[in-house]
Amino acid sequence: MILIENCAIATVDADGTEYVDGHVVIGDDGRIAAVGPGHAGRFQSVRRVDGTGCLLTPGLVNTHHHLYQWATKGLAQDGTLFEWLTTLYPIWAGIDAEIVGATTAAGLGWLALSGCTTSTDHHYVYPAGAGDLMAAQVEAAREVGLRFHPTRGSMDLGKSGGGLPPDEVVEKTDDALAATEEAINRYHDPAPDSLLRVAVAPCSPFSVTGRLMEEAAALARRHGVRLHTHLAETADETDFCRDQFDCTPVEYAERVGWLGDDVWLAHAVHLDDAAIARLAATGTAVAHCPSSNARLGAGMARVRELLDAGVPVGLGVDGAASQETNQLSAELRQALYTARLRGGPTGLTAREALRLGTMGGARCLGRDADLGSIEKGKLADLALWRLDDLGHVGIDDPVTALVFGPPATLELLTVGGRTIVEYGELRTADDRDLTRRTRRAHRALMRRAR
Repeated sequence: MILIENCAIATVDADGTEYVDGHVVIGDDGRIAAVGPGHAGRFQSVRRVDGTGCLLTPGLVNTHHHLYQWATKGLAQDGTLFEWLTTLYPIWAGIDAEIVGATTAAGLGWLALSGCTTSTDHHYVYPAGAGDLMAAQVEAAREVGLRFHPTRGSMDLGKSGGGLPPDEVVEKTDDALAATEEAINRYHDPAPDSLLRVAVAPCSPFSVTGRLMEEAAALARRHGVRLHTHLAETADETDFCRDQFDCTPVEYAERVGWLGDDVWLAHAVHLDDAAIARLAATGTAVAHCPSSNARLGAGMARVRELLDAGVPVGLGVDGAASQETNQLSAELRQALYTARLRGGPTGLTAREALRLGTMGGARCLGRDADLGSIEKGKLADLALWRLDDLGHVGIDDPVTALVFGPPATLELLTVGGRTIVEYGELRTADDRDLTRRTRRAHRALMRRAR
């Protein structure tokens, strides 16, 4: 049992309950046993954590990533999405299980240090002879200790068929579907306290056939797992959909069965009012990735309008090669800044940004019954942020300090009550070892590319 006390608490529950000085008790079952103001009273056999000067929030939830891209950071610095992809596709053709394992561990470890307790990953590049890439990811996630929602991505529309990726990095449709079903059967754990859930994730309209989209959706729904894809990220994609399908990206998604409350879409930047209305009506969620969209010059998602329409919205750092910082806590501020660039200083509040990164992400992943807020009975995935340092001094409101201020150091990060980060250091893995392994992965991949 763990008692965290003497800290400010932002529960992010439905009422937005906050405590200036409160406590949380974590039970031996890894769930929250109590939360409230002041001291918790007497407990036997309890580890006490003094949160003086800190803010306790739910652990952050990352709703979109490409962890393998950690090996190709800093490339194609000035390209649009399509230019960036065409530069990197041939390099990614050289990935293997060792590279994917190293980059997954590094990326998840870095996410943990930025307050993330649950992360998805969208892996869609499966070169022939690369080894068991999903197994490498799963093992890396177990090493770091975060809740992991890997998606079995896929591409089957190569350049010769009118798609964007080169033919050597796409799969045959039937092979992709079979591998997706195998990943679900082998790894998906639907239990409420699951550390590992699998989703189905064909890559994008310009890299996937309509048949794969339709059959992947049917496959996911047969198995009761969620669906994820990129959609409406750039103006180029909108043009592609109009040229190829004579419709908008959201209209295409609906045509192939990809709207619903079991779907979350990455980016959704280029949406008209009708598209937002369809997402809201169908319960389709959005993974908002403000830094990646800015890095690629893709545009700014209409987050205020999405929220006002009732669309579930979470945050994602996106791929390590299109958002080299990869700190989920920093995306709170980026989301707020982006919304205010679009809609002025009332475009998004600090507390709305925190909700995007916690409960919003939990809703995207279908985990909001157990994650995303600090409430009795929920899983004890918690982030204790130190806010009494030089970078945050003078900001009296702790939520404002977290969102508006510089990235805060973690005093403690727990997943189901297990300590992952303490005093700003990763406890489950050696970050020096993660660095060495990722450096080797980067050098090996670049040698192959040359």
